[in-house]
Amino acid sequence: MDEHSPVFAIAIAAELAGMHPQTLRQYDRIGLVSPRRTAGKSRRYSMRDITQLKTVARLSAEGVSLEGVARLLSLENQVDALTRRVRELESALASEMLKSPGRRVFAAGQAGDIISLRNGARTQRRTEVVVWRPDPAFFADEDGLDEEDDPEFDDIAERD
Repeated sequence: MDEHSPVFAIAIAAELAGMHPQTLRQYDRIGLVSPRRTAGKSRRYSMRDITQLKTVARLSAEGVSLEGVARLLSLENQVDALTRRVRELESALASEMLKSPGRRVFAAGQAGDIISLRNGARTQRRTEVVVWRPDPAFFADEDGLDEEDDPEFDDIAERD
C-alpha cells in the first residue's frame, strides 16, 4: 500500500488525525483536504490525507488561518510534484547515460574540428607549437581596408 491509496473511512481517518469527523467534512467542503470518493460517494482518506490533516491541526494550533493553511498545503503539494518530476528526469537521464556510455567524450582534431572518442580512449599528446594566423578578411572594415591601410584608424590611434 502506498501513501496515496484511499483506504480509510472518515471515522478511522478522524481517529488517526486526532480530529472529529465533522471537522474532516468541513475541511473537505472548503477544499482544504479533499479525500477520494467511492462509487457510493463515501469519503476514503489516504495516509497522505491523514498527514495533511495532522499538518492542518498543527498549523491551526500555531495560529495560522485556514486560508494560510490552504496556501501552505498548496505549496507543499507543488514541491512534492516537482520533486517527483526531478526524480523522473534524473532516472531518465541515468537510463540514457547507461544506454550510450562515452557518447559525450570528444576532442579537437588536427584541423580544429570536433571528433568523438570511444569511452576510455585518449588522444595522442602532441608537443608542437601551433601558430595561429588570423584571416585578414575577418578583421577588415566594411570598406575592405586593414587597420594599417585605414586612415581613420590612424586618427584614432593618434588621439589615444
